[in-house]
Amino acid sequence: MKRVAFGTLLLGLLLAGFPGAAEAQEKETGQKAGEEGGAEDIWRVVNFVIMAGAVGYLIVKNAGPFFVARTRKIREEIVQGEEARQEADRRAAEVDRRLANLEADIASLRADSEREAQHEFERMRERTAAEIAKVQAHAEQEIAAAGKTARAELKRYAAELAIGLAQRKILTRMNAETQDGLVTVFVNELGTPPDARAH
Repeated sequence: MKRVAFGTLLLGLLLAGFPGAAEAQEKETGQKAGEEGGAEDIWRVVNFVIMAGAVGYLIVKNAGPFFVARTRKIREEIVQGEEARQEADRRAAEVDRRLANLEADIASLRADSEREAQHEFERMRERTAAEIAKVQAHAEQEIAAAGKTARAELKRYAAELAIGLAQRKILTRMNAETQDGLVTVFVNELGTPPDARAH
């Protein structure tokens, strides 16, 4: 690359020193080309030919490898670009395949989620039913215990009422004769041996 740039620079210098440019400059300034003009023109032409040959040689010598290297690099970049395009096509096909399966995957996930929700609902319903059964059993036990307590209280109250009523009846019927009769029976029973009392 540096050699090609150098060759281009030399070619530019040669063109700047081309005989036609010098003649045009002489015509503009109005100077006449003297007797040296013919020999100078020959030297200029020879100089131009030598310089053009040198530049041409450098260009031919350096341009070939440069263009070969450049062509090789362009080919490598084309191959790399083709590989990159194929990789991009492969990835795009993979993305398309995944997108095509995405709906099926979403439907599968939705079905799994619905099954799981139904299973959870059934489990919660069973747990709730078990809790309700426990609460009902506990309530029934509480009610039964309360019923027993109430019946016992009722029996005790009825017994107290019966005792009170009997006491009032006894007190109303009790007079001096009845009391004497009871004391007599009691005393007689005290004096009787236990075996005879049983008969």
